[in-house]
Amino acid sequence: MTSFLTATSVLDLIAAGGNPINHIVDKKAFGTTWLWLSMLSLAVAGALALLIMARAAKAIATGPESMGHERYVTKGRLSQLVETISLYLRDEMLKPVMGERLANAWLPFLLAQFFLILTLNLFGLVPFFDAQEFLYGIMGKKLDPLPLDETHVLFGGAATASISVTAGLAVCSFFAILWQSIRELGVKGTLEHLCGGPDLVRGPLVLWLVIPIIFAVELAGMFIKPAALAVRLFANMVAGHTLLVVLFGFGASAYKLGVGGVAGVTAIAGVFAVAITFLELFVAFLQSFVFMFLTAVFISLMSHGDEHHEHEHEHGHGAEAHAHAH
Repeated sequence: MTSFLTATSVLDLIAAGGNPINHIVDKKAFGTTWLWLSMLSLAVAGALALLIMARAAKAIATGPESMGHERYVTKGRLSQLVETISLYLRDEMLKPVMGERLANAWLPFLLAQFFLILTLNLFGLVPFFDAQEFLYGIMGKKLDPLPLDETHVLFGGAATASISVTAGLAVCSFFAILWQSIRELGVKGTLEHLCGGPDLVRGPLVLWLVIPIIFAVELAGMFIKPAALAVRLFANMVAGHTLLVVLFGFGASAYKLGVGGVAGVTAIAGVFAVAITFLELFVAFLQSFVFMFLTAVFISLMSHGDEHHEHEHEHGHGAEAHAHAH
């Protein structure tokens, strides 16, 4: 009877008492009132991402001449993966949008943003939180019930499923966009940009009637764009993790049907859960890229765009010379 109750309590832990949100919502760690699981996950994932990138940079760097041709070869599978992703993002995604000068200038920030968010997303796929609660159930520990936003768990949870974390990342994007605007256009140019551009500001006085409307829309857009990044990342992570928890909880919810019912429902739900897990893995990479890429697009909108015109001009001269050669 005791073993059945223990198994039942474990199943209840997996199902989170019939409330999937219990696995998703951010909680206060160690029973404190100020330290949240998302804060711990952000700190650990940030340190891990920094360690991995530092090691990858050391492996990618050209070695001494004594190594011969081997000094140009990146050592380690993980370092090779980091190098391949970085080069692809720089050459195929950022340079066509931002131009070479701007892409090289913002590459450290954008790559740091991408790999940090990716690490946070991948951390959320590892069930640290559920594993600790599972162990508590097996060990038969009697823990006092806590509110939904508190837990006895020491570590775990999806940091990017917390709106405070995604909002913090969006604030970094906001200041990057603002800094690029002031650095490229100046304070006066930034204000003119918010008013519709210098042509409108210095145009006929009758056009000044629409400047307050344009200014209000552009000013709101400066806050809405980063906010949309935060909400998009938060919503995708919450939706994916909630779906996974619901699928894994089907077996626990069916324990009243007996061993056969639990086994059947768990097998079917498990197949779908594995498929959703691979989808979540793809979404983890995709949302990291979308956040970084849209930040790059918003930054590039605050540039003069002279580099793009020069690139098109050079391309046009190249095509003309090629035609003359023929």
